Amino acid sequence: QVTLVESGGGTVQTGGSLELSCTVSGRTFRYFAMNWFRRAPGEDYDQIAAVLWSDGSALYADSVKGRFTVSRDSTKNIGYLKMINLKPEDTGVYYCRAAHNFLLGHSYPEVGDWGQGTQVIVSS
Repeated sequence: QVTLVESGGGTVQTGGSLELSCTVSGRTFRYFAMNWFRRAPGEDYDQIAAVLWSDGSALYADSVKGRFTVSRDSTKNIGYLKMINLKPEDTGVYYCRAAHNFLLGHSYPEVGDWGQGTQVIVSS
């Protein structure tokens, strides 16, 4: 069984940067893609990015395009979400999940359930 654990969250000021990690354990990540989600306070889960595990191709939601960069190190079984120029509306809990498809628009994990996520707070 594959377990994905998010880390790297914190509190930053507007315009700041953070890099989140998604560490895969249990066995080699053999899914098609890794999705990143954000759940803002009081809102539903929103998929903000996806990375194709085989070659690192990426998809981004319009809300983060140009500011967030998703990547992966398949040799280390780790996914990354680098975030720059953070805005207060980026505040939320961030999650990574394995995926069978390389698409945007998910509001639920394709594989398993939600993990604990990592909290990001952007202060104005």
